[in-house]
Amino acid sequence: MSDKKMSSSRRQHLKSLMLQIAQGVIEAEAIQAEEEKNRYMDENVPSLSVPGSMQELQDLCKKLHQQIDIVDEQRYDTQSKVAKSDKEIEDLKIKLQDLKGKFKKPVLKRVRMSAEAMLQALLGSKHKVSMDLRSNLKQVKKEVKEEVKDAADWRRNIEDKAGMDGRKKMFESDP
Repeated sequence: MSDKKMSSSRRQHLKSLMLQIAQGVIEAEAIQAEEEKNRYMDENVPSLSVPGSMQELQDLCKKLHQQIDIVDEQRYDTQSKVAKSDKEIEDLKIKLQDLKGKFKKPVLKRVRMSAEAMLQALLGSKHKVSMDLRSNLKQVKKEVKEEVKDAADWRRNIEDKAGMDGRKKMFESDP
């Protein structure tokens, strides 16, 4: 059958037949579960008859509380047994893995995901994360420095001191 390809109509027909069979099985299981539940209830829970006097009601309540306590004890016992057996199963799995030897790591598939999608997956959908790092940086305004003004003054002073008149002024202003 692997040599010849199946037509799409044939494939759809088989698929619909499988779905019909599966639906019938699910319905049968649901009916069987309901029958088992009713049978268990009939065996373990007697029909409730409400007495008329106050004393009889109190006795009925005490009896029901005793039954509830018994059922709770059984439930606790079964839960502890299940937890113990689960722990034993885990221990046996670990021992089996150790006996088999080295654990082979599965080959991981490469997943293409944007940084924002990855952060959203890690942090959850309620956290809004922006990958625009430039917006998170501090805004720094450039300050106009006074050195620029001093440089202009220095140039002017040089021009004033140029030539013999400037040198005279320079020597006269120093003392």
